[in-house]
Amino acid sequence: MERSTMAQAAGLEAGEPAAAFVDNYLSYLLAHASHLVSTQFHAHLRRYGVQVPAWRLLATLSEGDGKTIGHLARISLYNQPTTTKIVDRLEAEGLAERRRCETDRRRMLVYITQTGRDLVDELLRDAQAHEKRVLDGYTSEEVTLLKNVLRTLILRLEDDG
Repeated sequence: MERSTMAQAAGLEAGEPAAAFVDNYLSYLLAHASHLVSTQFHAHLRRYGVQVPAWRLLATLSEGDGKTIGHLARISLYNQPTTTKIVDRLEAEGLAERRRCETDRRRMLVYITQTGRDLVDELLRDAQAHEKRVLDGYTSEEVTLLKNVLRTLILRLEDDG
């Protein structure tokens, strides 16, 4: 990307010098891209009355029921106490429920309800359409490469942490 394009992408006015460090700083680039990609979809969630934390958990539960709070916390990027509060809200709204694990009665598992599934199924379709719009103009090879590089980065950083 040309320097003037980077300045525009960084929200700088024409003629305003771009900071070379920010232009190439991975953490900033990831955060900026994430913000731009997420903002529109998060606004869409708000129109449905769904908060982002609830969306993350419901989307995870939709892929297979019976998740522990610890698993949901890892996937949703929240700590366990925060995840517990989110699950409490989902239960109060009738979107999820806790049940004892049948093989280990000490463990509680979280399941999505039919009401939760109906909501998340529609939102998953919307999320896929949003992703398609975001990635429009990139080849399938570029999309695959981008996602693979991000997955590799995540795995490496998780292994280091």
